[in-house]
Amino acid sequence: MLQAQNILHDRYQLQAKLGQTAGRQTWLAEDLATVPHQSVIVKLLAFADQVNWETLKLFEREANILRQLDHPMIPKYRNYFSIDDRVLWFGLVQDYIPGNSLKDLLAQSKRFSEAQVREIATEILAILIYLHELSPPVLHRDLKPSNLILGEDQRVHVIDFGAVQDRAAVEGATFTVVGTYGYAPMEQFGGRTIPASDLYSLGATLIHLLTGIAPADLPQRQLRIQFNHVVSISPALVQWIETLTDPDAQQRFQTARQALTALTTRQPERSVTSRQSHHPTRSPQTMIVFERPMYSQVELQASHAELVVKIPGDSRAIYGAFAGIGLTGLGTLLSIASHFPVFPLVIFGVVLLIASINASAATLAILTHQKFTLMKEIQLPFYSSVNYLGNCSLTAIQAIIHHDLQFHEGKSTVTRRVVTIQTIDDDISFAKGLSRDECAWIVQEMNRWLDSQRS
Repeated sequence: MLQAQNILHDRYQLQAKLGQTAGRQTWLAEDLATVPHQSVIVKLLAFADQVNWETLKLFEREANILRQLDHPMIPKYRNYFSIDDRVLWFGLVQDYIPGNSLKDLLAQSKRFSEAQVREIATEILAILIYLHELSPPVLHRDLKPSNLILGEDQRVHVIDFGAVQDRAAVEGATFTVVGTYGYAPMEQFGGRTIPASDLYSLGATLIHLLTGIAPADLPQRQLRIQFNHVVSISPALVQWIETLTDPDAQQRFQTARQALTALTTRQPERSVTSRQSHHPTRSPQTMIVFERPMYSQVELQASHAELVVKIPGDSRAIYGAFAGIGLTGLGTLLSIASHFPVFPLVIFGVVLLIASINASAATLAILTHQKFTLMKEIQLPFYSSVNYLGNCSLTAIQAIIHHDLQFHEGKSTVTRRVVTIQTIDDDISFAKGLSRDECAWIVQEMNRWLDSQRS
């Protein structure tokens, strides 16, 4: 009988049991081989009469898949071992993610706003893009609130890959049916899982977050979860979730990237294509319509070779450019002005005025076949500079989204809308001075250009 303080594999000291089912236990433990000791999760499977070979196969598959994954929002694989103490135990060790599962938050009567649900959906879709675009694709097959951790970093982490499936071994093969009733689509229980199956589970999870009611406890009509009557959210989000949870897999978004583009691209009311939820011929593509705001000064140039988004800077950036000249350049100007003792200040003021009128500052976001580059460009009559703010390879881009982000301005904290390039290693954000509609338009066009490169 395992208990707290037991040491497994001469290394992992059990601290607290987090969960237990027939033949399985999950423990919070300390890795005694690290300095200082690090917290880890140890998942244990007892191979006895009540555990069959298929269960062991799934457990080993989870270990093998986790070993290959490298994403900051997925706990990292650490070890896999077996111990034989009357009962043969198999152990899987992975990173511990401090935080609370969405299931625990729901149990504490936490209710999620539309904005929070959008942010959660955006983060999960970025993870699914990573998983589904691996070669071969990796399908989670059990997305639900208990498998989503809201970490101390306030970001969502996907855990429990016990039902994960390497798609390469699926086509034309039989396998154990896995998933959780209410969150898994019909085709998954029928022995067929596709990327859109994970999207259904995401949609069912979002319904639970919005309503506080498990999807299995909500009414259904023609196999469609009925939730609109118990929420107060925008029609656009209702339509988007209904597309995710369509009983017909072919009527859902087919990829996580397509779903993310639709979610982060807010369309004007006049562009919304009306539809009845039961209409058999609708297409998810009719949701994605966004036009360049008429007031916007953002310039966008697209070709097969590259896409360039040019965002004009404000006056503060232009005047701030003078600071970039440095004391040497300013001293030179003053020296010139000193040769005109009658009008030194006037001449100096005229120089500054001319420079201000002819100055330009812009942020350039550039996509090419090889990489994404973000830079700040400043042009003055007597000075110019280009500052590189960030870059990444095109293959590293997981998602392009727009969202609210907090900034410190002086002693105050303000929230701005930004466009963010999400990669495995980092986020690159820009466009914080633009409106929500401008950010949505930029995201749409950048995603369209990326899609054209991948097609």
